[in-house]
Amino acid sequence: MSPARDALRETFAQLDALRATERRVAMATLVTAKGATPRKEGAKMWVGEGGRILGAVTIGGCIDARVVEESEGVLADGAPRLVTMSLSDADAWEIGFTCGGEVEVLIEPVSLTDPGDPVMRAYDAVRAARDRGHRAVMIAPLGGAIARYVIGEDETRHGTLGSVGDESFAAALAIGMWEDGASRVAELGGSKTRYFFELHAPPSSLIVFGAGHVSIPLIAIAHTLGWRTLLVDARERYATRERFPEADEIRTGIVRDIAASLTYDKNTSVVLTAHDYKFEVPVLREVLRREAAYIGLLGSRKRGRAVLDFLAQEGYSAAELARVHVPVGLDLGAETAAEIAVATAAEIIAARNHRSGAPLSARA
Repeated sequence: MSPARDALRETFAQLDALRATERRVAMATLVTAKGATPRKEGAKMWVGEGGRILGAVTIGGCIDARVVEESEGVLADGAPRLVTMSLSDADAWEIGFTCGGEVEVLIEPVSLTDPGDPVMRAYDAVRAARDRGHRAVMIAPLGGAIARYVIGEDETRHGTLGSVGDESFAAALAIGMWEDGASRVAELGGSKTRYFFELHAPPSSLIVFGAGHVSIPLIAIAHTLGWRTLLVDARERYATRERFPEADEIRTGIVRDIAASLTYDKNTSVVLTAHDYKFEVPVLREVLRREAAYIGLLGSRKRGRAVLDFLAQEGYSAAELARVHVPVGLDLGAETAAEIAVATAAEIIAARNHRSGAPLSARA
């Protein structure tokens, strides 16, 4: 994967829920999956001493049942385990794989009440990096020791692997992970120990320029997806908390100035819903030459072409203008505001994952 763009949000929610009822849990992490599975490396399952289960490393079936059984043993003896499980094609179909394969699951005991627990301290460090808007790699040994080393994109370091050599190799590998965004298992050059590198990114964000009728369900859908949302409009009467209760932030004022003040990065998507040239052109002037994962413009193809032609006359290149998705959204036959919002959110997800948006049933 991509670093589970909001797997970390889910992880913290699960930890908060467990803290209310458990002192110790077994944390199971899917570290490799050879075969097609709907769950990605980094997927978590938690098994509490009281028997509570949260999360899943697949989507149920024999693997998760085996993980629960192994987790009970980890809680009993306090020793981590790396469990390897193979599946036949028939077994794979039952739990959501498209073919047989092999998975590895790391299961470790975690103390939710001990402030010195290395796993909990590592998650605190990742949360802090995320709050600063930075990515972070959490590194865990697969060789029997419970340790964590966190490398932040801003060059912060937390924890230890017990080997300076391995930590140096880990830092070099982590730097190369920022671009491809994939969690993975790697063997470090010092000790030849295998480690799981789990990449976490800041939450995805959506900036919606325009407080029109499509923006209302779009903000709501983005909230459900765990994206951080910002609504921008010049009209205080429309951009209200009553109309947009799920927006993380609402800004009103001179839209061009607000657009110029914002930060746009690879986790940011921008959608313009205003249907007003005086609104859209100043925003696009700011956004097109910034780093953003997605830019969408609500409107017809003809109207969108007119906006882009105007910007082309101002000197914007064909490559810059090609970043604008107009009409916005996937071709779902959407008509209502809610349907257009669904189509738009779906296109954003497809664009971020470099997918076509075609039906999964059509994939080879």
